[in-house]
Amino acid sequence: MGLVRRDHVRPGARASAPPRDGAYCFPVLPSYTLTHQWLRELARFGSRGGLVAVHVRLDDALDVLVGRYTDRARDALATVSASEAVRRIAALEDPRGWEVFVPRAIRPREVHRIRTAPQVAGWRYLPDAHGVRPCTCFGCRVRGGYGARRLRERLPHPLDGPPPPAKVLLARAAAGDPGDPAALLEALHWFGMRRRGPLAQLSRLATHPDPGVLVWAVAHWSTPGVTELLDGLADDPHSDVREAVEAVRDAVATAPLEQIV
Repeated sequence: MGLVRRDHVRPGARASAPPRDGAYCFPVLPSYTLTHQWLRELARFGSRGGLVAVHVRLDDALDVLVGRYTDRARDALATVSASEAVRRIAALEDPRGWEVFVPRAIRPREVHRIRTAPQVAGWRYLPDAHGVRPCTCFGCRVRGGYGARRLRERLPHPLDGPPPPAKVLLARAAAGDPGDPAALLEALHWFGMRRRGPLAQLSRLATHPDPGVLVWAVAHWSTPGVTELLDGLADDPHSDVREAVEAVRDAVATAPLEQIV
């Protein structure tokens, strides 16, 4: 709390729309539940020492972006004044999932109050998610979430698993190198969903005619040796391989770390 008062609320770099640094806010509405609607969703990602609510007072004429969180993907957030953003959200019949994006740091003089925030209010995953069959695809599921493994086993996704055991995948990879390329790509697809993997057995694919097939499979692993493998492929004579390494490293470096105030 002291750091926020002395310094400022620093913006976090973002890889998705809006394409700039800044901080997320939400107007203080008469409804406590709606004002704090994002708390449970934020709490899912963990916080050191718990979340705090930072109340800020911005210039009414300050340009901000406003819209529903789904508008980010379409780059459809509207640029309006801060006062207009508050007016739009307050007038909504259902403002759940809406947000205000301030495209700069929040300055110390703009911080009005800091307090602890109970993390029991609000929705999780998305508004009205309760009672809806959860999706277990790779894009929707939360790795390491409570009951995530049991949920995937109960509701397996036809494309995204749970994946076959590592021994089965290694056998398929061997059959696809240099046999059926489709078998190799399918095995590496499943390996790419793991946090760790048998790097020693797969590193031989660095000499494959298309070594780029290995890059996306191991890029996000925490297995020792991945960095060195990617360093070697970064100097590959094939431009497609070099571009693949650069792309996965950019993806890791700019992994979403949203800062919501």
